[in-house]
Amino acid sequence: MPTRIDTRGGGSADSTLLLTGRKPHEERDPENAVPTLWSDVEADTREAAKEAARDLLESGVSLTKTDVIISAFGPTLRVFADAYPVVDDEDEEVPPRKALETAREAVTQILVDEYLEGMDVDNLDDVTEWYILCWLVHESETFAYDDGRQLGLGIGVDIDDIKRSTKTWRKSRGDISLRGHDGRVQNINEKPEDRSSRLPVDPDDLSFPRALDAVHAAMHVYEKKGEAATVEWLRERNFDTDAQFKETLKALLQVLPHNHEDWELARDLAVGRTSDVLNLDFSPNVFAESGDETKQTELGEHEN
Repeated sequence: MPTRIDTRGGGSADSTLLLTGRKPHEERDPENAVPTLWSDVEADTREAAKEAARDLLESGVSLTKTDVIISAFGPTLRVFADAYPVVDDEDEEVPPRKALETAREAVTQILVDEYLEGMDVDNLDDVTEWYILCWLVHESETFAYDDGRQLGLGIGVDIDDIKRSTKTWRKSRGDISLRGHDGRVQNINEKPEDRSSRLPVDPDDLSFPRALDAVHAAMHVYEKKGEAATVEWLRERNFDTDAQFKETLKALLQVLPHNHEDWELARDLAVGRTSDVLNLDFSPNVFAESGDETKQTELGEHEN
């Protein structure tokens, strides 16, 4: 089964997933076997995926998060094979692909619990959740299109439907390339009539349809207008009390690479005078370099 995996350099590489078929734990005659309802086996497939992911995470083996997801496919398919044939409530056969989709969703939640400190991304709007999960799972702005599409379908997002309207991603040689704030927000220093209509986020708006739009707009204002103007901008829009804005900013601090421009702007928003407005609550380890999480870093060390 050909698939793609991410490389540390930000691209993606071809890989092959080899699945070994073994006899089910109990011999079943396919011709006479009583079909199993998917609703009866779904919980078992989900738990098998979670258990496989937890075992890998606790093993200390150095793996990418994509590896952790793929590792759950074998145990999940084993559960599915033991229950085969599997049908839905309308007696239609359920393909093995459904079990793999369930595994992906289950392991993604394990990764959220493991790496996003004290967060529940389910409370965010779907587009913002998808964007954060992409960074969390793939650890790169560029990754295979189908991986991003499957991740979207798991939370109810058709990424092709949101591509043009949100400008959250673009296609790059068949892959997905996530856009940062500079590829989505109109220039606040230009007159409204001179701004690019192709960019969907207007930083002068008083409210935004998605939490990601609001955070990207805040990054832009900070970059173009500075700290004092951003403090007023945040207060005017009540982002000092907006839970989704704060959760999105905290999530981006945890999933973006530290050398990414948006991470640096997120850090700047989280400290200094803007931090007095937002009053974010998170561990100082958010600011630690990868592999250096045990060092307690004071927020003041990052203030300009």
